Amino acid sequence: MTMDTLAFMTKLENRFGFTPEDKSILKSNADWGLEIASEMADHFYGYLGRDAEMNAILNQSEGRIHRLRETFIHWFHEMFTGIDDWGAGYSQRRWQIGVVHVKVGIGPQHIVPAMAIVVHEVGKKLKVEGKSEELQEALGRICMIDLAFIEQSYVEVSTSAILKETGWSAALFKRLVTTGAASM
Repeated sequence: MTMDTLAFMTKLENRFGFTPEDKSILKSNADWGLEIASEMADHFYGYLGRDAEMNAILNQSEGRIHRLRETFIHWFHEMFTGIDDWGAGYSQRRWQIGVVHVKVGIGPQHIVPAMAIVVHEVGKKLKVEGKSEELQEALGRICMIDLAFIEQSYVEVSTSAILKETGWSAALFKRLVTTGAASM
């Protein structure tokens, strides 16, 4: 089961209303995004570190938290730069970030509230620094697109693993999930 990350990105851009104007606004504020990225990493990992389960994952090996912080800073800045105008490179990188979250056991119950913390703290920073509401809206949309990539990676990786282990078809699995959900 392979995901067409660019098609998924395009679908999300349409669903979230992420426009060429949003991209232009983000690009014109890319330096500012890089300036605040470390502070946002502090908020993100500060929140996650207060959870015992996440703290164990974050500090599982020597230097992991440092590497994660560096990755976060790059990720945050890339939301402003778009890597390749939010195209194939951007969507593939977002997909890989999601897969890594699955591999190391960082679940949606951790990532969603941590992302909410970042969105909240960025909003405060935008206000203090007199940045435009349009920037806040554009950043909110791309944050949610990135979060959707992470969430979708859980679905795709889990589905792929089940199909591989059981030999079931995707249609059978979908029917079983739908039937199971209906009975809950």
